Amino acid sequence: MPFPRPEFMRLALRLARRGKGRTSPNPAVGAVLVRGGRVVGKGYHRAAGMPHAEVMALRAAGKAARGADLYVTLEPCAHAGRTGPCTDAIIAAGVKRVAAAMRDPNPLVAGKGFRTLRKAGILAVSGLMEEEARSLNRPYCRWVVSGKPFVTLKLAVSLDGQIAAASGESRWISGEAGRTMVHRMRSEADAVLVGGETFRRDAPLLTARIPGGRNPKRVLLTSRIGRVARSGRFLAGGGEVIVAAPRSVSRKETDRLRSLGIRVLLLPAEKGRIGTGAFLDALGGEGITSLLVEGGGKTAGWLVEACAVDRYVFFLSPLLLGEGIRSVAGFAARRVKEGRRLVITKVSKAGGDVMVVAEAAPDA
Repeated sequence: MPFPRPEFMRLALRLARRGKGRTSPNPAVGAVLVRGGRVVGKGYHRAAGMPHAEVMALRAAGKAARGADLYVTLEPCAHAGRTGPCTDAIIAAGVKRVAAAMRDPNPLVAGKGFRTLRKAGILAVSGLMEEEARSLNRPYCRWVVSGKPFVTLKLAVSLDGQIAAASGESRWISGEAGRTMVHRMRSEADAVLVGGETFRRDAPLLTARIPGGRNPKRVLLTSRIGRVARSGRFLAGGGEVIVAAPRSVSRKETDRLRSLGIRVLLLPAEKGRIGTGAFLDALGGEGITSLLVEGGGKTAGWLVEACAVDRYVFFLSPLLLGEGIRSVAGFAARRVKEGRRLVITKVSKAGGDVMVVAEAAPDA
């Protein structure tokens, strides 16, 4: 029987997606055990600290794992973290062959899992559906190598590029279908970020209000921290709250926020402006691998200027606002060639709106 077979890796990837947004800072991983062309066990990693996908599949298979083929979306770990090495469990179960979609970029693994399996006499191969597996775990891959989260900037904009009317009103530029998609994006992100101006103007909850949704950590970037403690509706919204502020902010206000259970990150700043590198390093240190940025225009411009955005998601509404609030403010390309050139990777309908997904051009 040919090995490896794509249909079993596709199943492993479908299983892995069930854990998306719930396993951080671990990757989302799915595993399938096959014997005689039949699935005898399957599993996925549900959350950090819980058994890995391979162990879940081995438990489901029981004795049928002996002599079986294991399909897994990421190289099995060979080191002890919160759980034991998956390679030990695979070897002990008598698995015959292992197909992993991709090598684990984690320096603690990075090929060690494959070498351990091969040393035990198990055939181990990689590369089957690697692109799909890498796409699934881009945030993890970014974080485990750089210590920084993968940054997605979401913008709901009018066709003339505004995120709010001249009065500051922004509800609702995008339609219901687009808003539902954003709630899904929140559920899959480790954290959602807004700037202080958007927080004061819109009082957003930043929660994932969909069936089965999971609330992300909610991050505020502001130097005016006093209002946070007075926003009872926001604090009761659900999910951990993190406030990132310059070190110069009031110690009294900082202590007040911490007494409310808010995580406060005091960061170095120049003229009151925190550097993007220090900010993203701090979030990475909190175990945040994926960051969804929802506003406002100044926060977007701050990140765009620093080339700190990995993915852009635009919800374009068939609406003209004229002189409103710009979607990207504070960043100004003096010449066309100095602009941020993007590559569009996806265009789809979102109800009456159009969703455009783009990333930085390779030579940008």
